[in-house]
Amino acid sequence: MSTETAPPIPAVQTHGLTRMYGSIAALSGLDLTVNKGDLFGFIGSNGAGKTTTLRILATFLAPSAGSAQILGYDVVRDADAVRHVIGYMPDFFGVYKDMEVTEYLDFFGACYKIPTAQREKTVNDVLELVGLSEKKGSLIGALSRGMQQRLGLARVLIHDPQLLLLDEPASGLDPRARIEMMAILQELQRLGKTIIISSHILSELQTLCNRVAIIEKGRLIYSGPVQGVRDQMSQGRVIWVRVSSDSAKAIELLKSRTEIADAAASDGEIKVTLAGTDPDHSIVADILVHGGAKLIELREDEIGLEEVFMRVTRGETQ
Repeated sequence: MSTETAPPIPAVQTHGLTRMYGSIAALSGLDLTVNKGDLFGFIGSNGAGKTTTLRILATFLAPSAGSAQILGYDVVRDADAVRHVIGYMPDFFGVYKDMEVTEYLDFFGACYKIPTAQREKTVNDVLELVGLSEKKGSLIGALSRGMQQRLGLARVLIHDPQLLLLDEPASGLDPRARIEMMAILQELQRLGKTIIISSHILSELQTLCNRVAIIEKGRLIYSGPVQGVRDQMSQGRVIWVRVSSDSAKAIELLKSRTEIADAAASDGEIKVTLAGTDPDHSIVADILVHGGAKLIELREDEIGLEEVFMRVTRGETQ
């Protein structure tokens, strides 16, 4: 019996996706694949093309060239079908502050032609999912910013979409509200939703998302697993070493090898910068032990998404 896992099924595929504003390219030939069940982080500076991409996928903006399919539907030819399977939450969205929470969601339920008899249960279900059940009778204007963001998420869930397109959903939230929002997104992924989230909060995407894409100046720089982008940046990795023997001799040993780009004393430790992309950093221990140094500690600097983002981008925007 075969033990091979089934290949991932694409939920979103773009081919050569391009959007021009006059002579300026907001997107340049974007080839992107997001698989079903992904919690996919879309990373880029302001003006990199994130919002443009999400607006095209949400059918609000037509591409100048290229194509995009969502669950097999073309975003231009099958726009109506796409709108039924997606939930789009823009970075800034209007709420009717004089309406009650349930009135607001009931209104959008009616827009999606959810039968009246079913709407009350649907509204209650999405409010429970986003943790707002206790606020169902509250005026929207009385809700905190974090609660209004969660209400916005409840709105895009009202028709039970398979794909969520969330543009900076944690924008402007305090740390607690951000953590609560991320926990809700993880629960939605467990429920089988595919989620694309654009964000500047890279440290949170690092643990939240299983795959990421980095975009700059309308061009895709990287797309794949979170660990993959770290591996791509393995050149220049930093290893910290402590020895109980002569550290000056240890530094001399390390500097004599081509595998080591640099070695220098730093606060009682030795900071070792690797020259190559070989993921096995045991070479550092081998050099020291065989050279007669007494090694007592070796640890690697963990490269976070913030560091990766700074290394692979040049800060270019439109």
